[in-house]
Amino acid sequence: MKRVDGRTPEDLRPIEAKAGVIKNAEGSGYFKIGKTWAYATVYGPKEIVPRFMMRPDKGILKVNYNMMPFSGQGERVRPGPNRRARELSLVSEKALASVLDLTKFKNSGVEVFIELPQTDAGSRCAGICAASIALADAGFVMKDMVAAVAVGRVKGEVVVDLSYEEEADETDGGAVDTAMAMVPSSEEVTLLQMDGQVTKEELMKAINMGKEACKKIAEIQREAIKNKYAVGDLR
Repeated sequence: MKRVDGRTPEDLRPIEAKAGVIKNAEGSGYFKIGKTWAYATVYGPKEIVPRFMMRPDKGILKVNYNMMPFSGQGERVRPGPNRRARELSLVSEKALASVLDLTKFKNSGVEVFIELPQTDAGSRCAGICAASIALADAGFVMKDMVAAVAVGRVKGEVVVDLSYEEEADETDGGAVDTAMAMVPSSEEVTLLQMDGQVTKEELMKAINMGKEACKKIAEIQREAIKNKYAVGDLR
């Protein structure tokens, strides 16, 4: 099967990743996949507000996800917090938390801000990838990167990294889109959100293809961190 943009079912869109792109943050990351761009910044550890959220055994992670008003296809995104942004902030937080060791930062908080100036499908996955780079850039102890990709079904075929045109496809019952995040070294899945219906066999095939795609993405994320320090930026 050749897809609308000429890719095979296993192919990812072109990817670009960088670390340390915003100098006044503790850590930052940039992740571009296809026409979807995500920037992430990390601040902290710092005092938690409100204070009742403090934990005496470890620090907490808070993620803020935001799509800019004219970032997406179709209608303008209303600025400020909304239900979708709150949901994606929460799922991104859970996807990232399992690789972090925050036991040294008791009663403190780490904030991650994800901004998407342009989106063309896969925005939550791109945001998680950028945030993982930013956390590593900030120097936090992590078990591994967290890589994320969308998997699903288009025209009856299981594919990875759906584009906007594929998400909008209405043939053969419409496209099915599943956001997936994974810790590559252990293959622990930290996010699995599905929009649509698939068979068990299709879902398992999509997850297995997603795992291989996440391993490729993780190599690109790690290379972004290596490249930052290869050019002598030791801030």
